Amino acid sequence: MLAAALLLSSVFCYGWGFFGHKLVHQLAIYNLPKELERFYFKYQDYIVSNAPRPDERRNDDPAEAPRHFIDIDVYGPDAVHTMPEAWKAAAAKYSADTLLKYGIVPWHVMVMKERLTNAFRQKNVDSILYYSADLGHYIADAHVPLHTTQNYDGQMTGQRGLHSLWESKVPEMFAGTYKLRPGKARYLPDAEKEIWKIVRDSYALTPQTLALEQEASRNFTDETKYDRVERNGKIRQYYSDAFAKAYQEKIASMVEQRLNAAAQEVASFWYTCWVDGGKPDLDALMQQPLTRAEKKALRKEKKAYIRGQLFEKGMIIANKKPAS
Repeated sequence: MLAAALLLSSVFCYGWGFFGHKLVHQLAIYNLPKELERFYFKYQDYIVSNAPRPDERRNDDPAEAPRHFIDIDVYGPDAVHTMPEAWKAAAAKYSADTLLKYGIVPWHVMVMKERLTNAFRQKNVDSILYYSADLGHYIADAHVPLHTTQNYDGQMTGQRGLHSLWESKVPEMFAGTYKLRPGKARYLPDAEKEIWKIVRDSYALTPQTLALEQEASRNFTDETKYDRVERNGKIRQYYSDAFAKAYQEKIASMVEQRLNAAAQEVASFWYTCWVDGGKPDLDALMQQPLTRAEKKALRKEKKAYIRGQLFEKGMIIANKKPAS
């Protein structure tokens, strides 16, 4: 049978796709307090363009992959509530090798949080920018339901390719219809508890993430559900646009809500690192203050953001072609 010869989409897909990660970082900047907003807007192109960088590293760094997920259900049906939140306690209970095998995203977020805090403390602009982009990536990944389960691509339930559908195809097709208004950044008195809350909230969405794909599939045949594309001499199978639309209708605001939550949490972690790092004067750290044109651009973008017109006005950085 032809189906037996098809290669489905990749075994493990990257979190949110490049578009989603860039969008989360851009939205996060608009929700920072004034003390941080000017600095992050000044370096917005760097922050946004480097949002996908940890995914790019996975091709060269074998230690990178576990930092993006946690298969929490491997440890038992209630593990998302009983897993020790501190690394040392978890490693003592399950061993560090086991934790690394099944993903370490909440613990790696805390590692990156400390690095960004130190960068603020040291007033090192290059490090602030570098760790801001990377920390935001891992926080965003923790907001994806399929980053919290061993059935991360639907491969255990005959739904292979679901990972890319949920976090890449759906937001790329429909983000322009979402109400993207994350809450303002807030100080996190216990960042470790916060990242574990994010993991628990994501994991709670996994049953419906899987079940709604099955529900949508009832109205599709194999031929209408998938598109088949030849790449490098092999036939690969991907969810069709028509099925993505049907799935979006089933999951309603789920992706929209996780995008908004991710952007608010990224802004909150950045703000928390700044506070814990001694609240350095970021205006003084900029090579030069915002120009009049940059101030005008910030006002225009914030206005479009508040009115829900970023897509309409062509201000989504992830949609812009890089300068030649």
